[in-house]
Amino acid sequence: MKELERELGYTFKNAALLKNALSHPSALAPGQGIEFERLEFLGDRVLGLVVANWLFKEFPHESEGDMAKRFTSLVRKETLVEVAKTIDLDRAMVMKRENSSSQKKRLETLLADGCEALIGALYLEGGLEAAQSFIYSYWKDYLKAANEPPGDSKSILQEWVQGQGKTHPQYVVLESSGPAHAPHFIVEVRVENLTPVQGAGSSKRLAEKEAAQRMLDLIFSHD
Repeated sequence: MKELERELGYTFKNAALLKNALSHPSALAPGQGIEFERLEFLGDRVLGLVVANWLFKEFPHESEGDMAKRFTSLVRKETLVEVAKTIDLDRAMVMKRENSSSQKKRLETLLADGCEALIGALYLEGGLEAAQSFIYSYWKDYLKAANEPPGDSKSILQEWVQGQGKTHPQYVVLESSGPAHAPHFIVEVRVENLTPVQGAGSSKRLAEKEAAQRMLDLIFSHD
């Protein structure tokens, strides 16, 4: 834990809090991982708040949709894993380690969870300032990496769904009308445990993109 604190440039006064953030339920007896899960839950929300506020200030002229694309890229599992590797979180965490072929993917999930739990611990220990300082330090390169918002709405939705462990979005054509030179499509996108939404366009592809963007708007309006 001391090595991690040196990397973070932050020393916890409450050592038990940091220990809980680094103790994944996979390595604990049943029922003993609740504190980790609570910290992970809190850290996920703190990360979302800090990143949303950061984007709002950093890109004052961008639309909600463009900021949502950036947001998804910054809070997704893959980014959390990269940050976790940068701070060598793997060495600090207590978790179940396996040698199976699926271990790499499993390890990435554990590291992403651990990174969120660490943010939750930083928030409880040092308030929003401590959590924000960590996020600003380790997410700044990802924020500045792209001059334009990353990906289109379908790609962003796909990445979000994968990060949540849900099944792939389903696009269903509800209506196809109009003459050949001016067709009109209505497409519904369905995501596990979310209310389906619809999009319309002069092609199936455009209708799917609009539906995906509306789904993203729905998702982030509830975050």
